[in-house]
Formats: sequence, C-alpha cells, structure tokens
Amino acid sequence: MIVITAPTGNIGSHLLSRLLRSAPAEEGLRVVVRDPARLPDEVRERVEVITGSHGDPEVVNRAFVGADAVFWLVPPDSSLTPEAAYSGFTRPAAQALAAHGVGHVVGVSALGRGTPVADRAGLVTASLAMDDLIASAGVAHRALACPSFFENLLEEADSIREDGVFTDLVDANRKAPMVAVADIAAAAAALLLDRSWTGAGSVPVLGPRDLSPADLARIMTEQLGRPVRYERQSYDDLYSALVGHGLDAAFVQGIVDMKRAKDDGLDAGVPRTDESSSPTTFEQWCVQVLKPAVLT
Repeated sequence: MIVITAPTGNIGSHLLSRLLRSAPAEEGLRVVVRDPARLPDEVRERVEVITGSHGDPEVVNRAFVGADAVFWLVPPDSSLTPEAAYSGFTRPAAQALAAHGVGHVVGVSALGRGTPVADRAGLVTASLAMDDLIASAGVAHRALACPSFFENLLEEADSIREDGVFTDLVDANRKAPMVAVADIAAAAAALLLDRSWTGAGSVPVLGPRDLSPADLARIMTEQLGRPVRYERQSYDDLYSALVGHGLDAAFVQGIVDMKRAKDDGLDAGVPRTDESSSPTTFEQWCVQVLKPAVLT
C-alpha cells in the first residue's frame, strides 16, 4: 500500500498518474485529499480515498494504517510561520508513521543541506528541518532535494503575455539547476515502487542543466516567438508586495531569505551527475506547458 499526499497538486497529480500506469496490480494506492471531487472520476474509481488534511492527526492515523510507503508533500501555508508550515504541519504525520510502522517515506524537499547558507535559507531551512523530523520517526526516508521548478514561471504567465517580462531576485547571470515537476514525480515513483533502500538520505533531482535568468529569457524568446526579458526585483519590493497581499510576515521573510540564499549559492552544493540530472529540458517544457499558458 502506497499513500499519496497532495494528489491533486502539481507533483502529486503527475505521481498519481504515473503510479496508476506503472504500479503492479497488487500495489494498493491510497490518497489523502481535502476535496475528493478534484480527483478525476477514473482516478477515484481506482484508489482508496481518505478525505481531509494530511496535517490532521486523525486523518494521517487513518491513512497510514497498513501502509508500506508514503509520499509526503507539504503545501506551504503562507498564513503560518515557516516552522509551523513545515515541521508543525508534519509533526502529527511523524507520530503516525512511527505508530503504524510505516517502512518507507519519500518526501519533496530542497537543495542546500551542507552548504554555508543552509541555516539562513528561510523556507528551505524549514524544509530541511522537516526532513530531519520525518527521519526521526524511524522510517527509511528519501528527501527529493529539488531546485526551483520550471512551473514557478506559470505564476508570471500574464506578465510574460502582456509585457514580455518575468522577475526574480537573483543575478541575471547566476546559473543554477531547475527542474520540471514531472521529473520530480518520476523520481518519487521509482523510489516508492522499489523500496529496497534503507536509512535516511537525499536524492537530488537537478534537471538536465544549470540555467540563469538570462538563459531563461533567451529560451522563452525563442520558443514563444516573442521577446521576453528578465527584470531583477529587490528584496524590499518583494517583501512589501507579499505582505501587502496578506501573507504572514514571517513566512514572507522566509521567502526572501530563501531567494537571498539561492543568490548566494544555496543550490550549488550538489555536483551534477548522470543520476542527479533529470531529462525534461526547459525548451521542451516551454513548448509543452508555458506556450499554451501564455499564448492561449
């Protein structure tokens, strides 16, 4: 039995679809979802559904009964502090993992462990602490150590369409790994179906190559057939904008600290190898995902 949290999110929906295609017939699939109506009808017919939040002790205790493996993803809650959004949300699950003797957990986390900026990286620091909490439950644990997602650019589809502009806080020429969420889901599926691994550790998922904002602008210009440029935003402007939208001030500071740490090399601590490089290129992603979002 594999339990999948956040099955309607970007990563979880890719993962669930992949497992429904590739899991052996004897492998049960159970999902934890707040609103089962968000699952396609054909999916609901093939999985066991636990309704509720996976931050709820009663829900995770029901979900983990008889579970062999769990896919753990925390949807960050911007109304909370980073610690509450990650470790606070995860604490009931860690207790339930131990209580029900779950053997394996695959979680979505971040790059940065072991780097000089890991302890001042805002949301990433909170995510790494969450990994330690899960591992303390006595399970075999693999944290998928991820860089920024290509999909983050979908938040700027309107700006790209209307003004030909996207923003971030890092230097225009700072190259760093980036990854498609489908590749993260593929890495999670492989670990969940294998389960021959033991102990606690991380699995980097780095995308095929490092890219700078300048690279992204050039590739988007080529693939969209219209000029796209990068504008570097200031930390103060981002902080003010997000607080102005009603986000918790501590959570916003966590975002700013994460962005600052990325500009200081947070994502550069893992050497790229064939094993850590995932296949989807930014060019492919632009054609398959960004172009329909921007041009339709």
